[in-house]
Amino acid sequence: MTRRPCAIYAVGTICALLLLSGIGLMLAQVFRTLMHNRLKKEIVLVEGSRVFESWKRPPPPVFMEFFFFNVTNVDEFLKGDKPELVQIGPYTYREYRYKDNVTMIENGTMVSAYNTKSFVFLREKSVGDPAVDAITTVNIPAWAAMNKAKGFFRISMLNVFMTSAKSDLFTTRTVDELLWGYEDPLLVRLTNTNPDVEKIFGLMYKKNGSNDGEFVFHTGEQNYLDYGRVATWKGQRQLTFWSSNESNSIMGSDGSAFHPLLEKDERIYIFTPDLCRTIYMDFEKDVEVKGIPAYRFTPPRSVLASKEDNPANKGFCVTPSECLGTGVLKVSPCRKGAPVVASFPHFYLGEEKYVAAIKGLSPQREHHQTFLDLNPTTGVIVRANKRAQVNVLINRITGFPKTKGLNDTIFPVMFLNESVVIDDASAARVHKLLTIASLVPNFPLFIVGLGGIMLLVFIILLIRAHKQKKKFTKPSYATTTTEDDTSYSPVKDKEDPKNGNYIGMTPKGDPQA
Repeated sequence: MTRRPCAIYAVGTICALLLLSGIGLMLAQVFRTLMHNRLKKEIVLVEGSRVFESWKRPPPPVFMEFFFFNVTNVDEFLKGDKPELVQIGPYTYREYRYKDNVTMIENGTMVSAYNTKSFVFLREKSVGDPAVDAITTVNIPAWAAMNKAKGFFRISMLNVFMTSAKSDLFTTRTVDELLWGYEDPLLVRLTNTNPDVEKIFGLMYKKNGSNDGEFVFHTGEQNYLDYGRVATWKGQRQLTFWSSNESNSIMGSDGSAFHPLLEKDERIYIFTPDLCRTIYMDFEKDVEVKGIPAYRFTPPRSVLASKEDNPANKGFCVTPSECLGTGVLKVSPCRKGAPVVASFPHFYLGEEKYVAAIKGLSPQREHHQTFLDLNPTTGVIVRANKRAQVNVLINRITGFPKTKGLNDTIFPVMFLNESVVIDDASAARVHKLLTIASLVPNFPLFIVGLGGIMLLVFIILLIRAHKQKKKFTKPSYATTTTEDDTSYSPVKDKEDPKNGNYIGMTPKGDPQA
């Protein structure tokens, strides 16, 4: 009698728990959807949103490190030997960046701004004094002038200018001069014949306290996937440097903002004026920064692949005859024709021939990889390293005798590492937001789980009560007391001559029994 009620209670418990679980999952999904919708509305580039002020003035400190390649065998290289380079650095600067002239446009669906940057030297994070330390490297102004000179008359005049200015193929300058600019004697002479020529040269000349031009960004109010996406740069929706629409496309963000609710299978696009193009990054692995989960995105080898390895990159060839190999990008179209080539440091992800042509290079992912660590829920950057190398294409140039002994070489000059890690205050805010985003969707499951436990306990108590009731109400067919008590017990069958067998009941203790 007890097994059947117990089985009924058990089946009822399972059914009830399954029902509660289904309700809990449904409610959790509803709450999760509501939370995601809330994030999509909060993470937009409009006044009063959670991210607007930090987008305009990012709180985490950004550091810019510069590493230079010092040439130790100039004379031997000019005769055809491999160049021998020694890496010197870092020379570290604190980078202050903010959005200037921020203006809401297009009914609040877009915002225009200028990305302004300034740099302050940090002696304690540097290997030496940039005002004193000298670097021997490629004379970029001379190489730019030689590459642009066309025709016998111009080549002859340039040779005269280079001789009078004592401008050689290599130069020795301080780190400060190479970075922030110096008056080059050759450029001074060229300015006299062409006022458009700038007589000051520096790798970071005019980049301290300046900007890259006006950006117009989508706010993400209409579609959260558009959050921070660049709409135009300098009034253009397309670039004009390259030979295909795909190569000239402006896609993704400027690297300072990414939409929330990121997926691992996404490809992130970033438009960078320094490279005059859009690059992309793919998911690499899960990481954690200050307890915040993040997805690491990094540029794959295909970004700077040759047209043979990646036909989509054909548009980045300056001319059909000037298509470089995998791992390098000639950016002369946006550098006034100068033979400048961009790559990752030490030709990381590039062809082995570029590394083999120079002594002193050793590409390593740990030190030379570019990556972004993004929290997938909020899209917040928790850590990043942007690494890029400036090279000069060196070769024999007709009309310039000093170049006759040279082999074609992509010559490293300097590489930079722009890094940031989320600060503690920002990390605490992200933790708080993630806690809310995690607890709210799971709250229904917690309540349902608690209700299921209470239901289970209630049914167990019912079963126990049922068993106790059966125990106290069970019937008794025989009672044993003293021998004087009167009771009956069955006796052996007797044969009735008239009615057959019968069972007789006799008092216990009867001597006749």
